[in-house]
Amino acid sequence: MTAKHAQTHVVLAGSGATTVVFVPGTNFNAAASLPLATALVAAGYRVVLVDVPGQPGLSSGERGLSGGRLSWYGGWLGEVVEKISLDPVVVIGHSFGAAIALSSASPRIDRLVLVSPAGLTRLRLTPAVLAASAGWFLRPAPTHSARLLRTMLAPGHPPREELVNWMTLVARHSRSSGAPGTATLPARQIPRLIVTGEHDVFLPPGRIGPAVRSVLGAELHVLAGAGHLVVEEHPEYLSALVGATGRPAPDAPPQL
Repeated sequence: MTAKHAQTHVVLAGSGATTVVFVPGTNFNAAASLPLATALVAAGYRVVLVDVPGQPGLSSGERGLSGGRLSWYGGWLGEVVEKISLDPVVVIGHSFGAAIALSSASPRIDRLVLVSPAGLTRLRLTPAVLAASAGWFLRPAPTHSARLLRTMLAPGHPPREELVNWMTLVARHSRSSGAPGTATLPARQIPRLIVTGEHDVFLPPGRIGPAVRSVLGAELHVLAGAGHLVVEEHPEYLSALVGATGRPAPDAPPQL
């Protein structure tokens, strides 16, 4: 499909009454989001996974279309939603994808589940992350991809092989974008549930929590034993959050 004049690739799965749209973060796409898609379909949802324009995937690779503006991406997501569903949808956004979801004023978006949302405060870049990122970028290889992914996961959570291979392809054939700017919040208030991992290296709870309270007027739910890639580590828990938006979050999953 085309949205905001950008060729947009979507994957549809499941046939439930409720449509859940997943917007992935930087360097990720529909093909790299199989664990979450599987959990959502198993829970009985109609699932739509999108490749964000300007990110690695099958959508348009032209970053100039957006001008780097989250307002453009918010409008893009609104057009996607209008084309894939006649009924209200739930949007799950991860990191950059959460900033896009926050920036959309689509009246068809009924609820938001925001996972480690960017666009609210600056990312933390530790020496370990910078070193791992440099190795991954300058010398693309599975070992360097795995090292970078381990910084995004909680201790003891090894990256799956498919994701290591994907990140290696990204390093070899594309160039990562920088951190997004500030989310452009629409005037319309909708239920939002915000979660992050206890070990999130980019948006640790102590950094993102105050921003969530001051900007969104909400409380942050912190998952023990999870890192930045909650979508990888606890997909079933995120699937449970879809039905809990606007109510107390379900009990956190047990630590592995």
